[in-house]
Amino acid sequence: METLLSDIIKNKILEEGPLSFHDFMEMALYYPDLGYYSSSPDKIGKHGDYYTSPYFTNVFGNVLAKQLEEMWLLTGKKNFTIVEYGAGMGSLCVDILRRLKHSKKLYENLNYCIIEKSEAMRQNEKKIIGPDLINEKIVWYDSIEEIPSFTGCVLANEVLDNFSVHKVIMKQNELKEIFVDYEKGFIEVLKPAPDDLKEYFAALGIELPNDFCAEVNLEAIDWIERISSSLEKGFVLTIDYGYPSSELFQSYHRLGTIVCYNKHTVNDLPYDNIGQQDITAHVNFSALKFWGAKHGLSNCGFTNQSQFLLGLGLTEHLRKLEEHEKNSFEVRKKLMLLHTLLMSMGKKFKVLIQQKELKNPFLSGLQFCEPLI
Repeated sequence: METLLSDIIKNKILEEGPLSFHDFMEMALYYPDLGYYSSSPDKIGKHGDYYTSPYFTNVFGNVLAKQLEEMWLLTGKKNFTIVEYGAGMGSLCVDILRRLKHSKKLYENLNYCIIEKSEAMRQNEKKIIGPDLINEKIVWYDSIEEIPSFTGCVLANEVLDNFSVHKVIMKQNELKEIFVDYEKGFIEVLKPAPDDLKEYFAALGIELPNDFCAEVNLEAIDWIERISSSLEKGFVLTIDYGYPSSELFQSYHRLGTIVCYNKHTVNDLPYDNIGQQDITAHVNFSALKFWGAKHGLSNCGFTNQSQFLLGLGLTEHLRKLEEHEKNSFEVRKKLMLLHTLLMSMGKKFKVLIQQKELKNPFLSGLQFCEPLI
């Protein structure tokens, strides 16, 4: 008889009491062999549950590689390590490395590390990337602590939205944490929020209105601290959907930002299809900037993905595409994909770059910055 993750979570609650939403989300996404990211089916693409920017076109990786090459120049043109968190299908890694091969000196001094805690995802990545690139450049790790301190860039493309979050709500001027209980189905119950959740909002200077629901990503704070400890000199490049605090805590987000993806449909029902759908929460980029600064990472700039790609010369890529592609149908198809990359996804996804041990580096991708408050 097939074991259902929903039954495992239900039994845990009945035996031990309600789970924090954080612990529920962690089990739903990462429980061994049954969690969404621990099971084997494809997650990305036509037969998966959602699309990522690298899936649409290799131009995304090619343009991103241009920014990485600029970072290599700024760090002194010596050994350069790219650490990619959660490589997904591996296509972004492939596109970056193929583009960087054209810079012979950089490629000779390049190491590419992938941090992936899901064995199922790791095996999928290896199939896509192929043995040649793996043998040349790529090593997988479970955590950044396994990598000797390095100069380079930490790349997180659509990663932080899958960190397990705590859910809270302000009730009668008291912060409550949302827990998951079971009574003929999964239900939410409230408990007084612990100090670390209260301190999160106090540090950011945020006062939630009554009945305002929000997520707290404490794992992101730990993540940025560990990165800063490992990074000797270089950059942290985070691409994800989310907002600054100034927008995230507006009244139209009062129900929170939890979103689930299942076979290319979107819902806000995390207690349905447990283990079979992705669960995400929007990234608070102001918090990432704040705690990055606490741990020695300075803010380079914040923008959206469209402006980032345009700053790196995407328009030139489009011109060359039209010049060299003889098949007009193929040109139209590629231009439609690039339009998706720039407009629908490009406006939604944000880019934050932080740096360590560099003096006011100019980065082409940050020519069109937005305020981050």
